[in-house]
Amino acid sequence: MTTPDLNLLDNFDPSIRRAALADLASRTPAPPVGGNVNMHLHSFFSFNAQGWSPTRIAWEARQGGLYAAALCDFDVLDGMAEFLDAALTLGLRAAAHLETRAYLREFADAEINSPGEPGVTYIMGMGFTRIFPDGTPQAATLAALRAGAAERNRALAARINPHLGPAAVDYERDVVPLSPGGCPTERHLMRAYVDRARIAFPDPAALAAWWAQTLGVSADEAVRLLEQRAALENRARAKLAKRGGVGYAAPTPGTFPPADDFVAWVRSCDAIPTVTWLDGTSRGESSANAMLDCLEAKGCAAANIIPERNWNYRDPAVKAVKTAKLREFVEACASRHLPVNIGTEMNSDGLPFADDLDGEALRPYREIFRQGAAVMVGHTLLARYADFPYPGAAAQAEFGADRAAKNRFFASAGNLPPLTTAAAARLQASGPQKALAAFRSAVRMKQTACIQEKK
Repeated sequence: MTTPDLNLLDNFDPSIRRAALADLASRTPAPPVGGNVNMHLHSFFSFNAQGWSPTRIAWEARQGGLYAAALCDFDVLDGMAEFLDAALTLGLRAAAHLETRAYLREFADAEINSPGEPGVTYIMGMGFTRIFPDGTPQAATLAALRAGAAERNRALAARINPHLGPAAVDYERDVVPLSPGGCPTERHLMRAYVDRARIAFPDPAALAAWWAQTLGVSADEAVRLLEQRAALENRARAKLAKRGGVGYAAPTPGTFPPADDFVAWVRSCDAIPTVTWLDGTSRGESSANAMLDCLEAKGCAAANIIPERNWNYRDPAVKAVKTAKLREFVEACASRHLPVNIGTEMNSDGLPFADDLDGEALRPYREIFRQGAAVMVGHTLLARYADFPYPGAAAQAEFGADRAAKNRFFASAGNLPPLTTAAAARLQASGPQKALAAFRSAVRMKQTACIQEKK
């Protein structure tokens, strides 16, 4: 028997990815499911450090025994359908998100969670389940997000290019092809500069000397960076694109979409507007409750954290401050019954495949994070097949202000056995009303079974 070629899962041709997944799924046993989740994974449609496609992410998540996983790309939903369909093939609990940056006027003078950009916050929509047709407001806004990202990156390249001489990039030739959706990110741009420099300076010594001068580091440090591609790309990004670099331009209120507009768009897509939180050390994030008050008032109904940014530090003093901030934010979310989404992004080398929820750092929040993942999966199922999204009018009419009860119901749906392709087809054919009844019945049966087991 031939050895499966996992790289086929990352081919830019979607038909090759589908065929490879079908082949792998037919002859590779799935391991037992564990308790860890990763609900924030970037694919090659934005930037994945390993070049993984949505299909590859679903495969690795299932083979890694994750309880649930979610795709999360910047400014596009190109991988949404692929990821959700791959999850059905594999029997993986799944959801699909979108991340962007938005202007938060209430914090205009404070750095929030986008370093060097006062008034700018990362923000998400979680649990997208469909693409709206051309001509709809939802499609127009999604197109505007894509166009805005492309415009910012082209402008960034235009500011950097004059300072890099022979290593300057041609955006269409060198950058756009790095993303199969034609929407490369800032990280893709840095990868293009690294590749172009190797072409411009084929002699290793000349290449090291050029990077030493460009980055302001020693020759020895430049050689070390050249041996670690990801470290070189990150250093170039910090030096060229971020505050103080030749490509940096301070954002204006028009650089990014207003947070109010983004939240309204997410809700119109029947997805969940989501607060993102970095580590609590900036002025904008100094008060968890102030940030949550502001964004909840706009319509945000969940929160996202990358936990490793708060506990994985060697310096005990730094670790103590950041873990205290993590506790503050999680407790603030819990007191409001806001579902909490967690993940590792996988957009840089060295990041873990999933957070260890049984480890010392995250064990106190384990059930909160697992419930958050289950809510996102439950919302995805109920929105996709039963026209019953978490932020929708029907759920609001049923649960009102009782967010805890709402979370329990959606988490119960998310905790059902993973849906298969055949079961999904039956639900789709039955129509939303019958599908909702089927989910309610399954939730009741599982709850009854749990009660009987405890007797």
